[in-house]
Amino acid sequence: MSEKIDYKKQYKNIYLPSTLPAIIDVPKMSYIMVSGTGDPNHEEFARRTEALYSLSYAVKMSYKSKEIPSGYYEYTVFPLEGIWDLVDKSKPATDKDNFKYTIMIRQPEFLTDELFEKFREQTKKKKPNPYLEELKLGEITDGLCCQIMHIGSYDDEPESFAKMDAFCREKGYIRSCYTHREIYLSDPRKSETAKRKTVLRYAVKDR
Repeated sequence: MSEKIDYKKQYKNIYLPSTLPAIIDVPKMSYIMVSGTGDPNHEEFARRTEALYSLSYAVKMSYKSKEIPSGYYEYTVFPLEGIWDLVDKSKPATDKDNFKYTIMIRQPEFLTDELFEKFREQTKKKKPNPYLEELKLGEITDGLCCQIMHIGSYDDEPESFAKMDAFCREKGYIRSCYTHREIYLSDPRKSETAKRKTVLRYAVKDR
């Protein structure tokens, strides 16, 4: 088995950006994902997150099975990510019940559609969760983006977005999509709010 892939070491530019805004070209990546609406503090969001992690760990631990997936390599499970939008654009962004999201976890290249369905069925038996049925395997290319490392409460993210907006204006970029991506590097159940790390990213284009 090859050297273990740790996203914090091999993909620093994607997962460990500076606390100052920067432009990055994000390549195509494979994800297990699930979509929903509503306040992320509600039970539905927690169960969807639980389903994502259960299946992602089934993929990671598959080297212990009788049939090791072709191309398998050891790796650290990637962090939870979310693409966020609003259901009703006329409502303020502070209304969490109006949130629309797709949450996801990046997957290794060896995970095929066939293996995905195999691991889903195994997970349904070991860790039943109704949201396992909603999970999908797919590819996303973020492309040219502005990103920043936000440290602190999720509710304080507008301050970091303001820095990103100012940076883009200065460097000649404009935001091309009003959805945004968040990558959660800290477990909110275990980390102090003031030290919580979240990568914030949105798509841009030249003016």
